[in-house]
Formats: sequence, C-alpha cells, structure tokens
Amino acid sequence: MYDQPRPNRSTPAMTFDRMLERVRYEGAYPTRERAAEAVHHVLAALGRQLTGDERVDLAQCLPVEAALTLTAQLPDTRHLTGWGFVKDLAERTGATPAVARWDTGAVLAVVTPLAGPDLLARVLRRLPGGYALLFGQAELRRPEPAAA
Repeated sequence: MYDQPRPNRSTPAMTFDRMLERVRYEGAYPTRERAAEAVHHVLAALGRQLTGDERVDLAQCLPVEAALTLTAQLPDTRHLTGWGFVKDLAERTGATPAVARWDTGAVLAVVTPLAGPDLLARVLRRLPGGYALLFGQAELRRPEPAAA
C-alpha cells in the first residue's frame, strides 16, 4: 500500500558522468572505467534485492543509466542480509569480499544523498538486516522480546 505521494522528478539531481566522478573519488579508483564497473555491479546486485515502490522511487532518484542498471534486474527469491549481499557480489564479480565491500560502500555513498533520508529509511525497512551499514547509516534495531 502506498501512503505518500511520490515526487515526479523528470530529471535526476545528478548526471551519470557526475555520478561516476563522485564514485571514482569515494572509491579512490584509478580510472573512470573502474568506477563505472563498480556502479553497474553494485546497482545490479541491489536491483536483485530491492522490490516494490522503493525500487521504483530509488530508480527515479538516479541518473537514467544507473536507474536502468537497477531496474533491469529480476528480483531474486533469496533475501540476502547485508553481508550476504557483499558475498554474493564478490562471487558474481570474481572479486574478494573486501573489494566487493569497498565497491558497495563507494557506490552507495553516492546513492544515499540522491535517495534522501525518507526514501533511504523506506529502502532499509524493505531490505533484511545489515544494509544500513552498507549505506553508511547506523544499524538500529529494536530489542528482541525476552523469551518467557
């Protein structure tokens, strides 16, 4: 159920070229091509995990090329935790988990301000635990009730 109107953003706040430059800076990548590779891998992996209105709304916040990468993926039936996301990304790309985590952090550091705090909160509620840290946010959880 959708309870808040979505802004109709006809143009994203950032061009894809600018996004690549920001990711290149965040990840300290030696080339623009390496930054583009990270963007495509991470957003494709995120597109396999994110569904619903949050997926659509996030795509609207991204430059067109990035949005197409995110939305071209069929949602996976496996709901991965944040660490599972990183391990899956490493396996799919042939990278180490450390490199996959680095790439994820560099890309999502740029995606986070594009999404804004309200959409980011909705995205994090939609995903299993562990994603907040990947987006550079604190992982706040409610305490589990004590078993009687």
